[in-house]
This record gives sequence, structure tokens and C-alpha cells, in this order.
Amino acid sequence: MSTESFPAADRVRRGSWRDVLPDNLFVHVALVGSTFVMALPLLLALLMSTQTTTQIYQTTNLAPGGQAAHNYVAAMTEYGMGRYLLNSLAMSLVIVVGKVTISLFAALAIVYYRFRFKRLVFMFILFTLMLPVPVRILSLFQFVASIGWSDSLLALTAPYLASATTVFLLRQHFRSIPDSLVETARLDGIGPLTFLFRVLVPMSKGMIAGVAVIEFIYAWNQYLWPLTIMSTQRKQVAQVGVKLLQSASAAGQTQWGLIMAGAVIALVPPLLVLLVLHRPLLQTFGLQQK
Repeated sequence: MSTESFPAADRVRRGSWRDVLPDNLFVHVALVGSTFVMALPLLLALLMSTQTTTQIYQTTNLAPGGQAAHNYVAAMTEYGMGRYLLNSLAMSLVIVVGKVTISLFAALAIVYYRFRFKRLVFMFILFTLMLPVPVRILSLFQFVASIGWSDSLLALTAPYLASATTVFLLRQHFRSIPDSLVETARLDGIGPLTFLFRVLVPMSKGMIAGVAVIEFIYAWNQYLWPLTIMSTQRKQVAQVGVKLLQSASAAGQTQWGLIMAGAVIALVPPLLVLLVLHRPLLQTFGLQQK
């Protein structure tokens, strides 16, 4: 073997390690690391929901325990998480249907009707984004109590039936529909409501589904307003129900396994909705990969 062949072979060996590593290695490592950090609270909740109270207070014990069935069954039956889930489901469905319906009519009027101060009305709708329920909760509580709606489903849902975000998204989508379609409908003598439900709604199924997912998760995660306006414990929602689980204690120690089981149970319904309708949700925000 000649001595001139060694430099060439050495260059081949030095360059070969780059061929073994995948492209964009650091991007993949960053994505895996950030995903792990974001998922860490959920992983810890799942782990703690399987452990006994004694195991949880042993902070170095990261092994799954054998208390999972007991914690989940106790949260659902003894501490009423099943009832709280049904209350949250009823509240979320009413809010989603109400928001989408009202927003459809509002977007229809803003896009297809001509009236004075239309732009000012639209700006006023967007202005309400700066006044969420937590900001006006005291005056809202006094008003709802004065009309006798306290401790009812009406009190839970009525303050959330209007949504400036939903109106804005539907307005932008309606504006993308060709004007020729609107002119054709007018020539055919189709009324506004018929045009809405037979033309606009079928053409906006993806947008409506995406908005419904967003509003369902938003409604499901409500905590402060239900805690304020509902006085009967059995009428409370799931997020407040998790807080009520803290009353459970054993030998002076908070039963974190039971609480984490309740938190995981409260997470399941919006997670299922998100998994089933994730495609229209991505399309709503224009994130669908072509």
C-alpha cells in the first residue's frame, strides 16, 4: 500500500460522521427537548395520580404506584367528578352553540348588509376584547344576582355567548367568498337566512368546526366565574371540582394522588375534542401544511 493513499482515506473517515447524522439534528434535539419540557407537568400529574400519598411525599420516588384505580374511581364516585364533568359539558355546549349562532348572524350583517356606521360597529365589537369577564366580574355578578339568575346554567353561560374573536374570524372568512356567488343568490331571489344556512354555512364548515373547538376548550377551562356565581356544590364545573378535591386529606396530608386523578379526568374531554377536530382547527389558523 502506498503512503499517498493515507490522506485520502483519512479525509473519507473525517467526513463520514456527517453522513451518519440526520439533517437538522439540532432542530430535532430542540424540538424534542421543548416538547418534553411542555409535557413534563402532564407527565408528573399522570405519575402522581398512580401513587399513594406517602409515595408522593417521597420526592425522589418517580416510579409509578399501584393506587391508580383507587384514585380515579374515588374521584369519579366519592368526590363527584362525574357530576362536575356533566355540568362542564352542558355549559360548554351551550356556550359553543350560542357563540357560533350569534357570531354567524353578526358576521352576516357586517359583511353583506349596508347600514350607517357599519365600520364603527365592527370596531366596537373588537373593542370588547379588552373587557373580558374577569375584568368586569364584580358588576356582572351584581347584575346577574339582581335578575335572579344566580346558581343556574343561565348565569354560567350568558356572559360568554358573545365573542368578538369568533365574529372577526367568520367575517374574514365570509369576505373571501366570491361576490359572484352573492349576486347569483340575489338574482335567484334567495333570502338572507336561506343564503346563510344553505350557502354560507356549508361553505364554512371547516371554519365553524375550528372556531367551535377553540370556544369549547375556552368554555371548559372556566374557573373564576363558576366559582363566583354558583353556590351549590353539586352544580359546579370540573375545574372547580378539582379545587374541591383538596378538601380530601389523610393523616393531615393532602391527597395529591386523588387531586391529580381529578385533574387528568378533567383534561380528557377537551383533549378528545382537540384530537377529533384538529384538522379544522389548524385550517382556521392557516397552519395546515400544504
